Amino acid sequence: MQAIILAAGMGKRLGRYTKDATKCMVEVNGKALIEYAIEALVKAKVSRTVLVVGYKADVLKNFIASKFNEKNLGGMKIEYIENKVYDTTNNIYSFYLARNELLKDDTILLESDLIFRKKILQDLIASPEKNLAVLSHFESWMDGTCAILDQEQDIIGMIDKKSFNWNKIDDYYKTVNIYKFSREFSEQYYIPFLEAYQKSFGKNEYYEQVLKVLSFLSSSVIKGFVVSGDDWYEIDDPSDLSIAEDRFSEGLEKLKSMQKRFGGYWRFPNMKDYCYLVNPYFPPKKMIDEMTSSFHTLLTQYPSGAAQMSLLASKIFNLLPEQIAVGNGAAELISSLGRCLTGKVCVPYPTFNEYPERFIGMETVPVPVDKNFRYTVNDIIKAVIESKANCVLLINPDNPSGNFLGKEDVLSLLGKLKELDCNLIFDESFIDFAEKEIRYSLLDYNILEEYPNLIVVKSISKSYGVPGIRLGVIASSRKDFIEKIKKTNGIWNINSYGEYFLQIYEKYSKTYSMACDKIADERQRFSKELSKIKGLKVFPSQANYVLCKISGKISSTDLTLKLLDKANIFIKDLSGKKGFEKGEYIRLAVKAPEENDLLVDALKTFLK
Repeated sequence: MQAIILAAGMGKRLGRYTKDATKCMVEVNGKALIEYAIEALVKAKVSRTVLVVGYKADVLKNFIASKFNEKNLGGMKIEYIENKVYDTTNNIYSFYLARNELLKDDTILLESDLIFRKKILQDLIASPEKNLAVLSHFESWMDGTCAILDQEQDIIGMIDKKSFNWNKIDDYYKTVNIYKFSREFSEQYYIPFLEAYQKSFGKNEYYEQVLKVLSFLSSSVIKGFVVSGDDWYEIDDPSDLSIAEDRFSEGLEKLKSMQKRFGGYWRFPNMKDYCYLVNPYFPPKKMIDEMTSSFHTLLTQYPSGAAQMSLLASKIFNLLPEQIAVGNGAAELISSLGRCLTGKVCVPYPTFNEYPERFIGMETVPVPVDKNFRYTVNDIIKAVIESKANCVLLINPDNPSGNFLGKEDVLSLLGKLKELDCNLIFDESFIDFAEKEIRYSLLDYNILEEYPNLIVVKSISKSYGVPGIRLGVIASSRKDFIEKIKKTNGIWNINSYGEYFLQIYEKYSKTYSMACDKIADERQRFSKELSKIKGLKVFPSQANYVLCKISGKISSTDLTLKLLDKANIFIKDLSGKKGFEKGEYIRLAVKAPEENDLLVDALKTFLK
């Protein structure tokens, strides 16, 4: 078995990464793509590899010579063919230059902008099928030529960008750009059609077009070899490079890399996210269908300005428009809030770090908490009096502890703080997940009017299950303060999808209440199952997450690593958060029952 690697391209979209080197010399986690490829070929016991080079050919040859020798190549020979017109041709011409090599042996063909698991080549070569195209079921991040398979895994069609139909993606398999061709297939089919196609259509085409013609003429010339989307990645630009480094990193570096993303995990469709918090029961399909039906209009039209957003939000929460402002997620409002406040703020730690980090003009004073991270109204008042603070931050339920203060306690706190001329920032982003009997909201006209020292923040993204459209609200009876927040934000800070969600929400408000009830019920069941796991202490919570303490020899970071590496499960390691420095605590999102059961089983395995 021999191999041909197409490595003549310039990789313009990679910018600075290919200024002084070829595309296949771009490094992923400290190793060049071409190194990964050659090592995989050596592991698969390929006897000979031919590289078709072009852009910076000598630089690439010297690089390979510096990395590989007769010993670490295991006897595999490396040869070169040069495409001197690489800048005006495409990969069909590079492959054409190597056509005679196909007649010498069975061949593995691969492109040089790939990173992939070595096992792909080993399994590909071991397969009894002689002619195979490595494919992966289409996922949203993929781009390029796709194939359609029949029940016998024969390729019965090749779909290029012009023919791509998003309504048929369930039938599509993305070409990974790794192939196995027998010598007979190359001689009888591929080379004759390659020559004819290039003669007819020129040198600036793609070799996959030849396969498209062959699959059209006969459905039995080449079969699909399906692999997981987690096992490979094609790198065309810096964004691809970043994702590839996440996918193919290991251990602590992988964990750090994933944590730094702060979302975007839809790009990792096989990873199960128990770190970021969202409502799995809302929005309902009918609401999604309604939004989808207006997709084109919302995409091509400007959203309304801030004043209209306040009108929509005020209708939902039964407030006056001048009492409420809408933010691009609660995060924008927290940032704006931090720029509008000065003085001292009392904060029960641990808490949601976004607040203290945005209180740039304020001194933060910690409120003492007990060993279970619980605190009372008296604890807060005592801290205010001793520090002479002019503000209190209360996230209720708190994040990540899940600590919850009931409505009467909070109203009592408000009254005492009013006497002390102290503001209360009340974040109720998770309060809708509390048990139905104790659930409440301070987004109430009468409460706001009675307590001008009250500022309420609520994340719609989290509790309403729409983090992708970024919505949050802030409310106060102090109209001048709300106006200041609006001016701090941009006039078009909410996109059309967010506006439309606010516009149609009331039709689905009852469904939302039922969804929150489901979360409360599932949290109770989930917590009970977690409590059965030896070595795991579960803290009471009224949110859509559960705080857990790990006992034993394993740290929170080690457990998070094991789950990510071995089970593709991502949880929140709290060791970097103030109050959890000992590395004993994790936070687990409450999801649908089947997902929660999967996490419980994984924890049982790794906490044994």
